[in-house]
Amino acid sequence: QVTLVESGGGLVQAGGSLRLTCTAPGRTFWSSAMGWFRQTPGKEREFVAVVGALSWIGDSIYYSDSVKGRFTLSRDNVKSTLYLQMNSLKPEDTAVYYCAASRPGSTVSTRDQEYEYWGQGTQVTVSS
Repeated sequence: QVTLVESGGGLVQAGGSLRLTCTAPGRTFWSSAMGWFRQTPGKEREFVAVVGALSWIGDSIYYSDSVKGRFTLSRDNVKSTLYLQMNSLKPEDTAVYYCAASRPGSTVSTRDQEYEYWGQGTQVTVSS
């Protein structure tokens, strides 16, 4: 069992910033693709940003078009922590944000079905 622990959500005004944090076991950080997805009530879970496993050469980061240029995914390999820096937030960014990790050895994907492990979710609310 892999436990992902998220933090950093909250309420912010439009144009503001938040940083989400996801802590994972070291072995997961090394061997699994990881990323962030979000979901609003009545809608399917949406890809936000993903990155390949550390063990893959050329671990590219992928962003959804809706967040490209505003959100930045990064990680601290020593702390086994994934970050999502969210700038220039918009009301339409309001959602529950989930950290996800794939099965070990899986290639990076923007499809949530390819991710095996999920955090508990953290609410992000952007007021207009």
